[in-house]
Amino acid sequence: MARIITLIAITAITMFSATAQTITNVRFEQVGKQLVITYNLDAPTSSQWQISVSASTDNGTTWGNNLSSVTGDVGKGIKPGPNKKITWDVLTERTSVTGTISFKVKAEGNLLGEIEMVFVQGGTFQMGSNDGESYEKPVHTVTVSDFYIGKTEITQKQWRDIMGNNPSGFENCDNCPVEQVSWDDIQDFLQKLNQKTGNTYRLPTEAEWEYAARGGNKSKGYTYSGSNSLGDVAWFEDNSGSKTHPVAHLQPNELGVYDMTGNVWEWCSDWYGDYSSFAQTNPKGPSTGSSRVFRGGSWSGNLRNCRAADRNDNPPGHRNYFIGFRLVSPK
Repeated sequence: MARIITLIAITAITMFSATAQTITNVRFEQVGKQLVITYNLDAPTSSQWQISVSASTDNGTTWGNNLSSVTGDVGKGIKPGPNKKITWDVLTERTSVTGTISFKVKAEGNLLGEIEMVFVQGGTFQMGSNDGESYEKPVHTVTVSDFYIGKTEITQKQWRDIMGNNPSGFENCDNCPVEQVSWDDIQDFLQKLNQKTGNTYRLPTEAEWEYAARGGNKSKGYTYSGSNSLGDVAWFEDNSGSKTHPVAHLQPNELGVYDMTGNVWEWCSDWYGDYSSFAQTNPKGPSTGSSRVFRGGSWSGNLRNCRAADRNDNPPGHRNYFIGFRLVSPK
């Protein structure tokens, strides 16, 4: 058997990542006839990924199939963290090694039913509005911690993949937001999704929702989520044709999040209640109540109820064809 001569040109690539770079700090060492690859998987701690390794013998011009003689932190269901290790039994896979081997480590999906998440850096903002209804007052100072939020509303396909059904009134549109789901229905969805994926997904708090809708720490102070011109960012009563539309077809907001204004209203985790004038950190709303908050306006909404500050509420068992939701996860 020929021994390993040189191992260079490590390449790390990421696909469908929630962050700009998921595989970082890739390094290796040769241990006997094996190669030990170490890497960091930087992503939300609640996510899981599929990791694969492939090799090239022509300095990366062409790549073969994914390597099979690998063990360790490789394959499906890999959770994020530092110092992940993959052991490659090189000479089991290749009977001879006569020159330079390049390899790449790849992270795909994040095994969340194709739910893309956007990082929201925490910060402090003024929640509510003095220009709206009485229930939007008083304007008060709120601080939220880092979190991830769904790039889009949960779609009909994503709901069906987890629940096995599609309750939507506007059916036969996989990429349209799911609707006709109550707050209670969503709790069942979350339980099944988190059990299936090992994640800790949930509905956003009302404060997290408004902070993200306003653009987080990148906010430009728009009235709607991403623009002062509602038609740029929202499907609403003037342009929707009285129906939902596929997600992410209009302009995103400053964070790269779509449809936080219009398309469907979005359930939040909070019980509905009056605002406090005191500054708060990570508020979760009242401890009890009779109705849950939903935010953002919908395909049937007007200019006023599509504002980032507007609020609405319904009993947690209520279903309607203009209410859906999106998810958040902890950093």
